[in-house]
Amino acid sequence: MVTQRTEDPTPEDPGQRQPRADIAHRGRRDASTQLLDPEAVRKINVDLPVTVHDTPADEAAVAIHDVPVNPGGVDSAQSGTTSITVVTVPVSPAEDAGHNPQQVVPELPGHDSPVTRRDRLRGETAHSPESAAMLTADRLIDIRKKGRTAPEGRWARFIYGITFHGVNLGDSAKVRERKLVDARITKQFEGGTRFVPILTRKGGVGKTTVTALLGMALADVRDDRVIAIDANPDRGTLAERVNKQTRATVRDVVTKAASISTFNDFSELVSRDETRLDILASDTDPLLSEAFDEDDYNVVADLTARYYSIALTDCGTGIVHSVMHATLQRADSVVIVSGGSVDEARLASETLTWLEANGYGELVRNAIVALNTATQGTNLVKLDEIEAHFASRVRDVVKIPYDPQLAAGSVVSYRDLKPLTKNSARELAALVVDGLPARREV
Repeated sequence: MVTQRTEDPTPEDPGQRQPRADIAHRGRRDASTQLLDPEAVRKINVDLPVTVHDTPADEAAVAIHDVPVNPGGVDSAQSGTTSITVVTVPVSPAEDAGHNPQQVVPELPGHDSPVTRRDRLRGETAHSPESAAMLTADRLIDIRKKGRTAPEGRWARFIYGITFHGVNLGDSAKVRERKLVDARITKQFEGGTRFVPILTRKGGVGKTTVTALLGMALADVRDDRVIAIDANPDRGTLAERVNKQTRATVRDVVTKAASISTFNDFSELVSRDETRLDILASDTDPLLSEAFDEDDYNVVADLTARYYSIALTDCGTGIVHSVMHATLQRADSVVIVSGGSVDEARLASETLTWLEANGYGELVRNAIVALNTATQGTNLVKLDEIEAHFASRVRDVVKIPYDPQLAAGSVVSYRDLKPLTKNSARELAALVVDGLPARREV
Protein backbone atom coordinates (compact mmCIF):
# COMPACT_ATOMS: atom_id res chain seq x y z
CA MET A 1 0.00 0.00 0.00
CA VAL A 2 1.42 3.17 -1.12
CA THR A 3 0.94 6.10 1.20
CA GLN A 4 0.69 9.48 -0.51
CA ARG A 5 2.02 12.42 1.57
CA THR A 6 0.67 15.75 0.91
CA GLU A 7 3.36 18.36 0.92
CA ASP A 8 3.04 21.99 1.77
CA PRO A 9 3.11 24.49 -1.00
CA THR A 10 6.39 25.57 -2.16
CA PRO A 11 7.84 27.66 0.59
CA GLU A 12 8.61 31.21 -0.12
CA ASP A 13 11.79 32.95 0.40
CA PRO A 14 12.73 32.88 4.08
CA GLY A 15 13.24 36.63 3.97
CA GLN A 16 9.60 37.12 2.87
CA ARG A 17 8.05 34.86 5.58
CA GLN A 18 6.03 36.89 8.14
CA PRO A 19 5.83 35.87 11.77
CA ARG A 20 2.55 34.84 13.30
CA ALA A 21 2.53 37.76 15.76
CA ASP A 22 2.73 40.29 12.95
CA ILE A 23 -0.14 38.61 11.21
CA ALA A 24 -2.27 38.79 14.33
CA HIS A 25 -1.46 42.50 14.86
CA ARG A 26 -2.41 43.33 11.32
CA GLY A 27 -5.67 41.52 11.76
CA ARG A 28 -6.60 43.66 14.77
CA ARG A 29 -5.64 46.89 12.95
CA ASP A 30 -7.87 46.01 10.04
CA ALA A 31 -10.74 45.40 12.43
CA SER A 32 -10.21 48.85 14.07
CA THR A 33 -10.19 50.48 10.72
CA GLN A 34 -13.53 48.97 9.97
CA LEU A 35 -15.01 50.25 13.32
CA LEU A 36 -13.84 53.85 12.70
CA ASP A 37 -15.17 53.92 9.24
CA PRO A 38 -17.67 56.80 8.97
CA GLU A 39 -19.93 54.63 7.02
CA ALA A 40 -19.95 52.13 9.83
CA VAL A 41 -20.69 54.67 12.66
CA ARG A 42 -24.33 54.76 13.59
CA LYS A 43 -26.08 58.08 14.30
CA ILE A 44 -27.79 58.34 17.72
CA ASN A 45 -30.32 61.11 18.34
CA VAL A 46 -30.53 62.37 21.98
CA ASP A 47 -33.48 64.57 23.02
CA LEU A 48 -32.23 67.32 25.43
CA PRO A 49 -34.56 68.47 28.22
CA VAL A 50 -36.50 71.67 27.89
CA THR A 51 -35.06 75.00 29.24
CA VAL A 52 -34.83 74.72 32.99
CA HIS A 53 -34.47 78.51 33.66
CA ASP A 54 -36.26 81.48 32.21
CA THR A 55 -34.87 84.97 32.71
CA PRO A 56 -37.16 86.86 35.08
CA ALA A 57 -38.90 89.91 33.69
CA ASP A 58 -37.13 92.32 36.05
CA GLU A 59 -33.71 90.95 35.04
CA ALA A 60 -34.54 91.06 31.37
CA ALA A 61 -35.63 94.66 31.66
CA VAL A 62 -32.23 95.82 32.90
CA ALA A 63 -30.12 93.40 30.84
CA ILE A 64 -27.31 94.95 28.79
CA HIS A 65 -27.13 93.89 25.15
CA ASP A 66 -24.03 92.03 24.10
CA VAL A 67 -22.61 94.64 21.77
CA PRO A 68 -18.88 94.35 21.05
CA VAL A 69 -16.92 97.49 21.77
CA ASN A 70 -13.90 98.50 19.74
CA PRO A 71 -11.39 100.03 22.17
CA GLY A 72 -9.64 101.78 19.35
CA GLY A 73 -12.52 104.03 18.46
CA VAL A 74 -16.24 104.39 18.13
CA ASP A 75 -17.98 103.58 14.91
CA SER A 76 -20.23 106.40 13.88
CA ALA A 77 -22.67 103.96 12.45
CA GLN A 78 -23.05 102.21 15.75
CA SER A 79 -22.86 105.28 17.98
CA GLY A 80 -25.93 106.34 19.86
CA THR A 81 -27.71 105.80 23.10
CA THR A 82 -29.68 102.85 24.32
CA SER A 83 -32.69 103.38 26.47
CA ILE A 84 -33.65 100.88 29.10
CA THR A 85 -36.71 100.70 31.22
CA VAL A 86 -36.42 100.11 34.95
CA VAL A 87 -39.51 98.52 36.38
CA THR A 88 -40.13 99.23 40.06
CA VAL A 89 -41.98 96.46 41.78
CA PRO A 90 -43.95 97.79 44.76
CA VAL A 91 -43.43 95.85 47.94
CA SER A 92 -45.93 95.96 50.75
CA PRO A 93 -44.68 96.87 54.25
CA ALA A 94 -45.67 93.44 55.52
CA GLU A 95 -43.53 91.64 52.89
CA ASP A 96 -40.63 94.06 53.33
CA ALA A 97 -40.55 93.82 57.12
CA GLY A 98 -39.01 90.36 57.19
CA HIS A 99 -36.41 90.86 54.42
CA ASN A 100 -35.32 94.49 54.20
CA PRO A 101 -36.16 96.44 57.38
CA GLN A 102 -36.27 100.18 56.95
CA GLN A 103 -33.28 101.99 58.47
CA VAL A 104 -34.24 104.70 60.93
CA VAL A 105 -31.85 107.67 61.22
CA PRO A 106 -31.89 109.05 64.79
CA GLU A 107 -32.32 112.74 65.29
CA LEU A 108 -29.56 114.88 66.74
CA PRO A 109 -29.82 115.28 70.51
CA GLY A 110 -30.95 118.57 71.93
CA HIS A 111 -29.38 120.86 74.47
CA ASP A 112 -31.55 119.84 77.39
CA SER A 113 -28.87 118.00 79.34
CA PRO A 114 -25.38 119.26 78.46
CA VAL A 115 -22.49 117.32 79.94
CA THR A 116 -20.34 119.40 82.23
CA ARG A 117 -16.60 119.20 82.65
CA ARG A 118 -17.08 117.32 85.93
CA ASP A 119 -19.31 114.76 84.20
CA ARG A 120 -16.71 114.37 81.45
CA LEU A 121 -14.01 113.59 84.04
CA ARG A 122 -16.27 110.89 85.48
CA GLY A 123 -16.37 109.21 82.08
CA GLU A 124 -19.97 110.07 81.21
CA THR A 125 -20.82 110.31 77.53
CA ALA A 126 -22.13 113.56 76.12
CA HIS A 127 -25.73 113.37 74.91
CA SER A 128 -25.60 116.80 73.25
CA PRO A 129 -23.04 118.73 71.19
CA GLU A 130 -20.16 119.97 73.32
CA SER A 131 -19.22 123.63 73.42
CA ALA A 132 -15.76 125.03 72.71
CA ALA A 133 -15.28 125.58 76.42
CA MET A 134 -15.04 121.80 76.89
CA LEU A 135 -11.74 121.71 74.95
CA THR A 136 -9.59 122.49 77.97
CA ALA A 137 -5.86 121.87 78.28
CA ASP A 138 -6.21 119.37 81.13
CA ARG A 139 -8.58 117.31 78.98
CA LEU A 140 -6.54 117.27 75.75
CA ILE A 141 -2.92 117.19 76.96
CA ASP A 142 -1.56 113.84 78.08
CA ILE A 143 0.33 114.50 81.31
CA ARG A 144 2.33 111.31 80.78
CA LYS A 145 3.96 112.89 77.72
CA LYS A 146 5.08 116.07 79.40
CA GLY A 147 7.18 116.75 82.42
CA ARG A 148 5.48 117.63 85.67
CA THR A 149 5.65 121.27 86.55
CA ALA A 150 7.62 122.40 89.56
CA PRO A 151 5.54 122.38 92.75
CA GLU A 152 4.56 125.54 94.58
CA GLY A 153 5.32 125.86 98.25
CA ARG A 154 8.60 126.34 100.10
CA TRP A 155 9.09 122.81 101.40
CA ALA A 156 7.88 121.06 98.24
CA ARG A 157 10.06 123.27 96.04
CA PHE A 158 13.08 122.68 98.33
CA ILE A 159 12.72 118.89 98.06
CA TYR A 160 12.20 119.21 94.33
CA GLY A 161 15.47 121.15 94.00
CA ILE A 162 17.80 119.08 96.17
CA THR A 163 16.68 115.84 94.48
CA PHE A 164 17.43 117.31 91.04
CA HIS A 165 13.72 117.19 90.12
CA GLY A 166 13.48 113.55 91.09
CA VAL A 167 10.99 113.96 93.95
CA ASN A 168 7.87 116.05 93.34
CA LEU A 169 5.66 116.30 96.42
CA GLY A 170 3.08 118.40 94.59
CA ASP A 171 1.64 121.74 95.58
CA SER A 172 1.12 122.65 99.19
CA ALA A 173 -2.34 122.72 100.70
CA LYS A 174 -2.40 126.51 100.56
CA VAL A 175 -1.52 126.52 96.86
CA ARG A 176 -4.12 123.88 96.07
CA GLU A 177 -6.75 125.96 97.81
CA ARG A 178 -5.76 129.02 95.79
CA LYS A 179 -6.00 127.09 92.53
CA LEU A 180 -9.45 125.83 93.44
CA VAL A 181 -10.62 129.42 93.93
CA ASP A 182 -9.05 130.35 90.59
CA ALA A 183 -10.97 127.54 88.91
CA ARG A 184 -14.24 128.87 90.32
CA ILE A 185 -13.51 132.42 89.21
CA THR A 186 -12.59 131.35 85.66
CA LYS A 187 -15.97 129.74 85.02
CA GLN A 188 -16.87 130.10 81.34
CA PHE A 189 -20.11 131.68 80.15
CA GLU A 190 -22.17 131.26 77.01
CA GLY A 191 -24.91 133.50 75.75
CA GLY A 192 -24.10 137.13 76.49
CA THR A 193 -22.77 139.39 79.23
CA ARG A 194 -23.47 138.76 82.91
CA PHE A 195 -24.57 141.90 84.79
CA VAL A 196 -23.96 142.21 88.53
CA PRO A 197 -25.12 145.42 90.30
CA ILE A 198 -23.69 146.41 93.68
CA LEU A 199 -26.43 147.95 95.88
CA THR A 200 -26.80 149.78 99.16
CA ARG A 201 -29.30 152.11 100.80
CA LYS A 202 -26.73 154.03 102.83
CA GLY A 203 -23.65 155.93 101.75
CA GLY A 204 -20.25 155.54 103.35
CA VAL A 205 -20.35 151.75 103.79
CA GLY A 206 -17.72 151.05 101.12
CA LYS A 207 -19.93 150.20 98.15
CA THR A 208 -17.56 151.76 95.60
CA THR A 209 -14.56 150.11 97.26
CA VAL A 210 -16.26 146.71 97.16
CA THR A 211 -17.06 147.23 93.48
CA ALA A 212 -13.41 147.95 92.70
CA LEU A 213 -12.19 144.99 94.76
CA LEU A 214 -14.63 142.60 93.11
CA GLY A 215 -13.74 143.82 89.63
CA MET A 216 -10.00 143.54 90.27
CA ALA A 217 -10.29 140.01 91.65
CA LEU A 218 -12.28 138.93 88.59
CA ALA A 219 -10.05 140.61 86.01
CA ASP A 220 -6.85 139.37 87.65
CA VAL A 221 -7.79 135.70 87.17
CA ARG A 222 -10.12 135.60 84.17
CA ASP A 223 -8.87 135.71 80.59
CA ASP A 224 -11.88 137.58 79.19
CA ARG A 225 -12.91 141.21 79.73
CA VAL A 226 -14.45 142.66 82.87
CA ILE A 227 -15.81 146.20 83.24
CA ALA A 228 -17.11 148.21 86.18
CA ILE A 229 -19.64 150.94 85.32
CA ASP A 230 -20.18 153.89 87.61
CA ALA A 231 -23.94 154.39 87.20
CA ASN A 232 -24.33 156.87 90.04
CA PRO A 233 -26.95 159.38 88.84
CA ASP A 234 -25.20 162.25 90.59
CA ARG A 235 -21.47 161.97 91.15
CA GLY A 236 -19.59 158.69 91.54
CA THR A 237 -16.01 158.08 92.63
CA LEU A 238 -15.35 154.64 91.15
CA ALA A 239 -12.88 155.97 88.56
CA GLU A 240 -10.78 157.45 91.37
CA ARG A 241 -9.89 153.94 92.56
CA VAL A 242 -7.58 153.49 89.53
CA ASN A 243 -5.15 155.67 87.65
CA LYS A 244 -7.23 157.62 85.16
CA GLN A 245 -6.26 157.26 81.54
CA THR A 246 -9.09 159.28 80.04
CA ARG A 247 -11.50 162.03 80.96
CA ALA A 248 -14.40 160.33 79.20
CA THR A 249 -17.50 159.38 81.19
CA VAL A 250 -20.75 157.54 80.65
CA ARG A 251 -22.07 160.71 79.05
CA ASP A 252 -19.44 160.46 76.30
CA VAL A 253 -20.43 156.86 75.66
CA VAL A 254 -24.06 157.89 75.23
CA THR A 255 -23.10 160.76 72.92
CA LYS A 256 -20.73 158.70 70.76
CA ALA A 257 -22.76 155.48 70.77
CA ALA A 258 -23.53 155.69 67.05
CA SER A 259 -19.83 155.94 66.14
CA ILE A 260 -18.60 153.12 68.41
CA SER A 261 -18.22 150.07 66.17
CA THR A 262 -15.16 148.26 67.56
CA PHE A 263 -13.66 147.47 70.94
CA ASN A 264 -10.82 149.91 70.26
CA ASP A 265 -13.37 152.69 69.93
CA PHE A 266 -14.91 151.76 73.27
CA SER A 267 -11.57 151.22 75.06
CA GLU A 268 -10.63 154.85 74.43
CA LEU A 269 -13.41 155.87 76.82
CA VAL A 270 -12.40 153.70 79.81
CA SER A 271 -9.49 153.49 82.25
CA ARG A 272 -7.64 150.22 82.83
CA ASP A 273 -5.71 149.21 85.92
CA GLU A 274 -2.93 146.64 86.46
CA THR A 275 -5.38 143.74 86.67
CA ARG A 276 -6.92 144.65 83.26
CA LEU A 277 -10.14 145.88 84.86
CA ASP A 278 -11.85 148.53 82.74
CA ILE A 279 -13.69 151.30 84.59
CA LEU A 280 -16.20 153.66 83.00
CA ALA A 281 -16.50 156.85 85.03
CA SER A 282 -19.75 158.65 85.88
CA ASP A 283 -20.64 162.25 85.10
CA THR A 284 -18.42 164.71 86.93
CA ASP A 285 -19.77 168.02 85.67
CA PRO A 286 -22.08 169.51 88.32
CA LEU A 287 -23.54 171.94 85.76
CA LEU A 288 -25.24 169.21 83.72
CA SER A 289 -28.98 169.85 83.58
CA GLU A 290 -29.86 166.19 83.01
CA ALA A 291 -28.64 163.39 85.29
CA PHE A 292 -27.70 159.91 84.13
CA ASP A 293 -31.02 158.11 83.76
CA GLU A 294 -32.51 154.78 82.74
CA ASP A 295 -32.29 155.36 78.99
CA ASP A 296 -28.66 156.38 79.24
CA TYR A 297 -27.83 153.27 81.21
CA ASN A 298 -29.49 151.05 78.61
CA VAL A 299 -27.35 152.61 75.88
CA VAL A 300 -24.17 151.98 77.89
CA ALA A 301 -25.24 148.46 78.84
CA ASP A 302 -25.98 147.54 75.22
CA LEU A 303 -22.50 148.65 74.17
CA THR A 304 -20.73 146.84 76.99
CA ALA A 305 -22.66 143.69 76.15
CA ARG A 306 -20.82 143.61 72.82
CA TYR A 307 -17.31 143.44 74.25
CA TYR A 308 -17.38 142.21 77.88
CA SER A 309 -18.22 138.96 79.65
CA ILE A 310 -18.96 140.46 83.08
CA ALA A 311 -20.25 143.98 83.79
CA LEU A 312 -20.34 145.27 87.36
CA THR A 313 -22.58 148.26 88.08
CA ASP A 314 -21.95 150.67 90.93
CA CYS A 315 -25.53 151.83 91.40
CA GLY A 316 -24.87 154.74 93.71
CA THR A 317 -26.57 155.54 97.01
CA GLY A 318 -30.20 154.49 97.33
CA ILE A 319 -32.36 152.08 95.40
CA VAL A 320 -35.20 154.26 94.11
CA HIS A 321 -33.32 156.45 91.64
CA SER A 322 -33.94 156.37 87.91
CA VAL A 323 -31.14 153.93 87.04
CA MET A 324 -32.19 151.23 89.49
CA HIS A 325 -35.03 149.76 87.42
CA ALA A 326 -32.89 149.27 84.30
CA THR A 327 -30.07 147.83 86.39
CA LEU A 328 -32.22 145.23 88.11
CA GLN A 329 -33.90 144.23 84.84
CA ARG A 330 -30.52 143.10 83.48
CA ALA A 331 -29.15 141.69 86.75
CA ASP A 332 -28.03 138.04 86.90
CA SER A 333 -27.00 138.41 90.54
CA VAL A 334 -26.61 141.23 93.08
CA VAL A 335 -24.12 142.15 95.80
CA ILE A 336 -25.47 143.96 98.87
CA VAL A 337 -22.91 145.98 100.82
CA SER A 338 -23.39 146.41 104.56
CA GLY A 339 -21.37 148.12 107.22
CA GLY A 340 -20.61 146.76 110.67
CA SER A 341 -22.85 149.11 112.66
CA VAL A 342 -26.45 148.53 113.74
CA ASP A 343 -28.07 151.05 111.40
CA GLU A 344 -25.91 149.99 108.42
CA ALA A 345 -26.86 146.36 108.87
CA ARG A 346 -30.54 147.26 109.27
CA LEU A 347 -30.56 149.36 106.06
CA ALA A 348 -28.86 146.55 104.14
CA SER A 349 -31.51 144.12 105.38
CA GLU A 350 -34.23 146.58 104.34
CA THR A 351 -32.69 146.60 100.86
CA LEU A 352 -33.37 142.88 100.63
CA THR A 353 -36.93 143.44 101.81
CA TRP A 354 -37.50 146.10 99.14
CA LEU A 355 -36.21 143.77 96.43
CA GLU A 356 -38.53 140.99 97.57
CA ALA A 357 -41.51 143.34 97.68
CA ASN A 358 -40.85 144.53 94.11
CA GLY A 359 -40.65 141.13 92.46
CA TYR A 360 -36.91 140.41 92.76
CA GLY A 361 -37.13 137.58 95.26
CA GLU A 362 -35.01 135.32 93.09
CA LEU A 363 -32.21 137.89 93.10
CA VAL A 364 -32.39 138.06 96.91
CA ARG A 365 -32.03 134.30 97.29
CA ASN A 366 -29.02 134.37 94.94
CA ALA A 367 -27.47 137.51 96.45
CA ILE A 368 -24.13 137.86 98.23
CA VAL A 369 -23.69 140.25 101.16
CA ALA A 370 -20.29 141.94 101.48
CA LEU A 371 -19.90 142.86 105.14
CA ASN A 372 -17.41 145.73 105.37
CA THR A 373 -15.80 145.47 108.81
CA ALA A 374 -13.74 148.64 108.39
CA THR A 375 -16.60 151.05 109.15
CA GLN A 376 -17.14 152.85 112.42
CA GLY A 377 -18.83 150.95 115.21
CA THR A 378 -17.62 147.56 114.04
CA ASN A 379 -15.76 146.92 117.28
CA LEU A 380 -18.91 147.51 119.32
CA VAL A 381 -21.25 145.06 117.63
CA LYS A 382 -21.42 141.29 117.30
CA LEU A 383 -20.43 140.66 113.70
CA ASP A 384 -21.34 137.01 114.04
CA GLU A 385 -24.95 137.95 114.73
CA ILE A 386 -25.05 140.25 111.69
CA GLU A 387 -23.53 137.52 109.56
CA ALA A 388 -26.04 134.95 110.83
CA HIS A 389 -28.93 137.28 110.01
CA PHE A 390 -27.88 137.76 106.39
CA ALA A 391 -26.99 134.08 105.99
CA SER A 392 -30.66 133.31 106.64
CA ARG A 393 -31.76 135.51 103.74
CA VAL A 394 -29.09 135.33 101.02
CA ARG A 395 -26.82 132.71 99.49
CA ASP A 396 -23.63 133.66 101.33
CA VAL A 397 -21.81 136.39 103.29
CA VAL A 398 -18.19 137.58 102.88
CA LYS A 399 -16.33 139.75 105.39
CA ILE A 400 -14.11 142.51 103.96
CA PRO A 401 -11.35 143.27 106.50
CA TYR A 402 -9.73 146.60 107.24
CA ASP A 403 -6.91 147.58 104.89
CA PRO A 404 -5.01 150.90 104.91
CA GLN A 405 -5.23 151.17 101.12
CA LEU A 406 -9.00 150.85 101.19
CA ALA A 407 -9.37 153.24 104.11
CA ALA A 408 -7.46 155.96 102.24
CA GLY A 409 -10.20 156.23 99.60
CA SER A 410 -7.73 156.76 96.75
CA VAL A 411 -6.11 154.60 94.08
CA VAL A 412 -6.10 150.91 95.00
CA SER A 413 -3.12 148.77 94.08
CA TYR A 414 -4.36 145.20 93.99
CA ARG A 415 -0.83 143.79 94.23
CA ASP A 416 -0.12 145.69 97.44
CA LEU A 417 -3.25 144.66 99.31
CA LYS A 418 -2.86 142.61 102.46
CA PRO A 419 -3.15 138.85 101.85
CA LEU A 420 -6.27 138.65 104.00
CA THR A 421 -7.94 141.46 102.01
CA LYS A 422 -6.98 139.90 98.70
CA ASN A 423 -8.28 136.49 99.77
CA SER A 424 -11.60 138.06 100.83
CA ALA A 425 -11.91 139.76 97.43
CA ARG A 426 -11.14 136.48 95.65
CA GLU A 427 -13.70 134.60 97.73
CA LEU A 428 -16.29 137.27 96.95
CA ALA A 429 -15.49 136.94 93.24
CA ALA A 430 -15.76 133.14 93.38
CA LEU A 431 -19.13 133.27 95.15
CA VAL A 432 -20.51 135.77 92.65
CA VAL A 433 -19.39 133.67 89.68
CA ASP A 434 -20.85 130.54 91.28
CA GLY A 435 -24.29 132.16 91.15
CA LEU A 436 -24.08 133.27 87.51
CA PRO A 437 -25.66 131.01 84.89
CA ALA A 438 -23.10 129.28 82.69
CA ARG A 439 -25.45 129.10 79.70
CA ARG A 440 -28.18 131.48 78.71
CA GLU A 441 -30.16 132.05 75.54
CA VAL A 442 -29.21 135.31 73.86
